[in-house]
Amino acid sequence: MTTQTIDRFDYQRLPGADGVTINVAHRGEGAPVVLLHGFPQTHLMWRKVADELSHDHAVVVPDLRGYGESDKPEESAPDTYSKRTMAQDIVQVMAGLGHDRFAIVGHDRGALVAVRAGLDHPEAITHIGILDVLPTMDTWDVLHGVDAKVAWHLYLMAQPKGLPERMIQSVSDEFFASFLDAWDPAGTTFSPEFRQHYVESSSRSVPSIVADYRASAGIDLDMDRADRAAGRQLTMPVGVISQDWGSQLGFDPTRIWGAWAPDLTYEPIDAGHFMAEESPTPVADFIQRLLIR
Repeated sequence: MTTQTIDRFDYQRLPGADGVTINVAHRGEGAPVVLLHGFPQTHLMWRKVADELSHDHAVVVPDLRGYGESDKPEESAPDTYSKRTMAQDIVQVMAGLGHDRFAIVGHDRGALVAVRAGLDHPEAITHIGILDVLPTMDTWDVLHGVDAKVAWHLYLMAQPKGLPERMIQSVSDEFFASFLDAWDPAGTTFSPEFRQHYVESSSRSVPSIVADYRASAGIDLDMDRADRAAGRQLTMPVGVISQDWGSQLGFDPTRIWGAWAPDLTYEPIDAGHFMAEESPTPVADFIQRLLIR
């Protein structure tokens, strides 16, 4: 597979937590902002947004551990792929680039890492942007009945180590392509080149992707519950944009996110799940508005 890059961005491999090395693209000057990708993608999902933001900001775009060209350590403990560990990766990467304080914006899985970074490292995080996801604890709370079938993969990858990995590896290309196609029903968001990149990259990362999801049904959930019981909240400005899928599952995203983030703005967006690629200019505008709050 040919390695893809973001045009005009520099690349480095930088140390994260526990000896893991993170693949990082970066460009620009100004207030720093990290962009974290979701499933089943890599840092390249941000290529259009990152280019726009780099005119005014120092933009840093890593592959999360377990994804893309970053290291994929074996799941040797429950916290190998916890969002706490993955957030520590990002804090250490940013320190390596000379940034002790920075904004963090995440899509899907990356947004969960962003939230954990804000809870664990409030001294480092200036703003948090969230694209199309709910906090871990609340995700499990809102899934019920037949409507929960939209999140069937969460239940599959929550199972004990072994069977989910073997099942997915047996049809890995079809498995990952099914999400790219189902969440992009018009079939116009991805070029064949980038669609193939995401499928191939994810198929090379099955054990680590499953471990990431398994953590969200275990240790990540425990951490969220402990924070809720202790009354911990995100103290920095938080902005959320999402599709209107709350109406299908019967929840109010403003209420859910407001319980975690008192300084919250919420905006629905007329775009699909892969909004950073489908509608990069509105997403970049959302981030710019967030960063001046």
